[in-house]
Amino acid sequence: MLSKKWISVLVLLLSLTVVAVFAYGCGQQNTGSNRQSSQKQEIEGKLVVLHAGSLTIPFEAIEKEFEKLHPGVDVVREGGGSNAMARKITDLGQKADIIASADYTVIDELLIPKYAKWNALFAKNSIVIMYNDWSKYADEINSDNWYKILLREGVSYGHSDPNQDPCGYRTLLTWQLAEDYYKEPGLYEKLKANCPEKNVRPKSVDLIALLESGHLDYIFEYKSIALQHKAKFVELPDEINLSSLKHADYYKKAKVEITGKKPGETMTMVGKPITYGVTMTTVGKNPKAAIEFLKFLFDREQGLRILEENGQPVIYPVEVKGEEYLPQELKEFLESI
Repeated sequence: MLSKKWISVLVLLLSLTVVAVFAYGCGQQNTGSNRQSSQKQEIEGKLVVLHAGSLTIPFEAIEKEFEKLHPGVDVVREGGGSNAMARKITDLGQKADIIASADYTVIDELLIPKYAKWNALFAKNSIVIMYNDWSKYADEINSDNWYKILLREGVSYGHSDPNQDPCGYRTLLTWQLAEDYYKEPGLYEKLKANCPEKNVRPKSVDLIALLESGHLDYIFEYKSIALQHKAKFVELPDEINLSSLKHADYYKKAKVEITGKKPGETMTMVGKPITYGVTMTTVGKNPKAAIEFLKFLFDREQGLRILEENGQPVIYPVEVKGEEYLPQELKEFLESI
């Protein structure tokens, strides 16, 4: 039988053990809280995202989901023609954190190497002709006769500005390819001549209001835009709609000149499959939040899923040019090309 002395010693040891366990638990809880607090501090503040107008609807959804996960971050988006968005950084000094372009070469040509170091290719698209029930000859137009319908007297059609928006110069590339594909000499110039300046808008999504109001019968758009607006559209042959890797060599037959980096300069845009690019800029003020946003965008179950739900085909795994400059945190999501 234990003496009173030993019982007192055991009680003391047990008490000390309980105190030690309690203190350790509190310490772990505080450490976890501090770690969570630190993580929240790492991704807070304003995040400025410039993006192609055609990404407006999916990026709005991505913004909402991202801000739910990171309530300390305020995503500030601006959509427009990809070339125009890039020039906001290069010419107007805007300190955007991220830019997503409907044509990855806009990033290559206008931003790298001074304003960006790498380029992630994450989505695809195709050119279609969008219309509605009251468009002239809506019951006749199809993928074989669309150009004949557009050239009929009284039919109006439009496209976006080639110097500001990739959909604009892609429309012209499509017209050039159509001339060859349908064996119709002079078709490109005829289509240009019958599309007056008043039917050209800074970005492709600006044309939708003109279509819905009846000012235009047809507009050249991305397929994703037509799907998002549940609109009727003419699906063009793969040989001319700039969607297919299979026809990449054929697309190269088409070339258009647009304004370059500096006043008076031009760039030659060569036909190629439509590929979207995104990057972090070198002038952004919130790189930590930018990395988290891009991790969300590149995730198959998050950002890429939202894009697909909005009719935007994705590239998975996302492909990157300039991998050596890529932030370490993003490398698991991307594949070098």
